[in-house]
Amino acid sequence: MTKKNKSPRNLKIAYIAAGAAGMYCGSCIRDNTLAKAMIAQGHEVALVPTYTPIRTDDDGVSIDRVFFNGINVYLQQKIPLLRNKGAWVDKLFENKTVLNRLAKMNASTNAKDLGELTISMLNAEEGNQRRELDKLIDWLKNDYKPEIVKITNSMLVGLARKIKEALDIPVLCALQGEDIFLDDLESPYREKAMATLKARAKDADGFIATSKFYVDYMANYLDIPKEKIHPVRIGINMEGHGAEKPPLPASPFTIGYLARICPEKGLHLLVEAFRRLVEKTGKDAVRLRIAGYLGARDEAYFQEIMENVESWGLSGSVDVLGEVSREEKIDLLNSLHVFSVPTIYQEPKGLFLLEALANGVPVVQPNHGAFPEILSDTKGGVLVTPNSPDALVDTFVDLMNAPEKAAELGAKGKAAVHKGYTHHAMANETLDIFHRYLVR
Repeated sequence: MTKKNKSPRNLKIAYIAAGAAGMYCGSCIRDNTLAKAMIAQGHEVALVPTYTPIRTDDDGVSIDRVFFNGINVYLQQKIPLLRNKGAWVDKLFENKTVLNRLAKMNASTNAKDLGELTISMLNAEEGNQRRELDKLIDWLKNDYKPEIVKITNSMLVGLARKIKEALDIPVLCALQGEDIFLDDLESPYREKAMATLKARAKDADGFIATSKFYVDYMANYLDIPKEKIHPVRIGINMEGHGAEKPPLPASPFTIGYLARICPEKGLHLLVEAFRRLVEKTGKDAVRLRIAGYLGARDEAYFQEIMENVESWGLSGSVDVLGEVSREEKIDLLNSLHVFSVPTIYQEPKGLFLLEALANGVPVVQPNHGAFPEILSDTKGGVLVTPNSPDALVDTFVDLMNAPEKAAELGAKGKAAVHKGYTHHAMANETLDIFHRYLVR
């Protein structure tokens, strides 16, 4: 049942998001979920893709047009002739299938190209993609005519200045993990990008962060006054999550991982912990199930992990499911005794955490980022020392030996997430912020 809109009136919102070259992306899923919830409450929302179409594990609500087409953006960066002319090129890459395929092929862009392109995009009207910005401004001003604009992350905050000049409306910007990308840029591009980003961040009227942790972190990171950043807890569409299920057999004790497969998410730590756990319990007592998107950049990383698994004689105890649909994701979560994504960075969202808790699965997470905040609120898991396979092993053994404790954690987490972390709650908190800016 759709909850009634708590806002004083319905709004017309332009929500500028960023496609992720055809992969399931946590930010894309969150953006689509939020837009869908606001639409369900009676608001008019244009979820506007940039770079590539948005792929989500739910019904997509984005408009049928991609601005800042990823291929055009790259070509305009590399070929000066196309920056002011060359509209014929646009037609070549309007097909969504072609765009996604070419974007994936271009995922290996070298560090110099990536750094220069990042800086150019942050410079917006002063960068090499100004023609793409003009197209977006024209559509917003003459076709859609929103009352407020929300930008998905600070990597697109350069758009704010021209949007405000052209439309004279508030422009807000979300903050949801872009520091990880920026910190990976090589010198001198990282320093140039950070200087540009800090300058352009002043153009946004306000910011929306995915956790209280990230408010503090990004206020310092971007030199933004803390009062300009508003925390909004992430929420998920609960449809399909949390169905009653029969108890799992005690053995094998099954541990699950559901996130992008990359070093930052800490899969190598979890696999090493699993090896040590097997040494304590025996192979037949435990199982590890791994799911998530694997990009070309991280294939060697994952191959090394799986070669280790084979050399340890554990191939028969590890399931690799690859990228999973929404239904497959829920089936996976319902097969687990415990869930863990032991990130090595300070995760600002924890969407995967909420999905596990929504299905009554207790979680074991490093004590950093947004995880302490979520688990303090939900009481659905255990925090451990970051970057420590032994800390993971000790907690897994504790939960194996105390199934009643694991069940209690799962039940508390499930109840808390279904009550306070829904997509409707996320929409209401976001809309309250929108209204605050509209009455200024």
